Amino acid sequence: MRHHTFTVLAGDGIGPEIMREALKAVEAAAQREHFTYTATEALVGGAAIDAVGTPLPEATLEACDRAEAILFGSVGGPKWDHLPHKDRPEAGALLPLRKRYGLFCNLRPARFFPGLEGLSPLRADISAAGCDLVVVRELTGGIYFGTPKGREGAGANEKAFDTEVYSRREIERIARAAFETARLRRRAVTSIDKANVLASSVLWRETVERVAADYPDVALSHLYIDNATMQLIKAPSQFDVVLCSNMFGDILSDECAMITGSMGMLPSASIGESGFGLYEPAGGSAPDIAGRNIANPIAQILSAALMLRYSLGETGAADRIERAVSRVLASGVRTGDIARAGEATVSCSAMGDAIAAAIQEERDESETTGEA
Repeated sequence: MRHHTFTVLAGDGIGPEIMREALKAVEAAAQREHFTYTATEALVGGAAIDAVGTPLPEATLEACDRAEAILFGSVGGPKWDHLPHKDRPEAGALLPLRKRYGLFCNLRPARFFPGLEGLSPLRADISAAGCDLVVVRELTGGIYFGTPKGREGAGANEKAFDTEVYSRREIERIARAAFETARLRRRAVTSIDKANVLASSVLWRETVERVAADYPDVALSHLYIDNATMQLIKAPSQFDVVLCSNMFGDILSDECAMITGSMGMLPSASIGESGFGLYEPAGGSAPDIAGRNIANPIAQILSAALMLRYSLGETGAADRIERAVSRVLASGVRTGDIARAGEATVSCSAMGDAIAAAIQEERDESETTGEA
């Protein structure tokens, strides 16, 4: 029987609550797909600061080193905002993990689920056309990390500067990740740049074109970043895989989140060249609702599905979880953040139970047709 190992870093705020529900879904999917796993829990973020004085303890790193992937909850909150920036849960945990494991590729799916199109702030005719896309963002290069960076001078002559730097290798590897992702979907990549102004974007476009030659089965188009922000509002249904540099992807992935209507629905994956990845919900730790059992666990559950697909190779289990989420939502089950006025709502744990039950109760094709 296949066996997998992953490390569970639930973190702070609503992290432990939504993580419990994700693990219910993983267990149900593992039973249906006939594999076993070891999920090792470890401290991270503010919880780790409170327990041992650091947001990323050595024991946590050792657990992650032994695993195939990290299932991450959420970190941070006002309790730790007084600490120096580098010692806070977010900067002291997530960034070092990304660096340690070379997590250069960020995947941010965004879609309208059946029955939830009304959550979108877009016009009804636009949302009715649907949205099912993935933003593929380069995570370790670009203007956030380029040098020189800083401030100099004083008074009216003071200036600040950042540098956008990309090597051909960095662009090529993220482009290949986008094209491989497109092969699992509708086989279309839209590459975002500003090649009419920026030298880094000229190299970006040239390199993406070269990579595209190795994927004749995938359609490639280009958009300038300013036009892309408009097109996502005008007609999100036109996009399949959206390939972006670090800063452009940072902007567009958050725009996509708002298009769908709830951060509580959106998973995220950060993956390295080896296939090792860190999987987390796109939203934050929401300390204002922590401990009340009202958070939406779907983003965490779908993050677990991404882990199963991209790092553990359990595509069937990932598909089961995603189908179960769609069926539960189509049946009208709602947490408070996705409910319309007057609609009944369920707790975080009840939503998790409903999704786990839907995984267990799904009938396979052989059961439907009566085949042995």
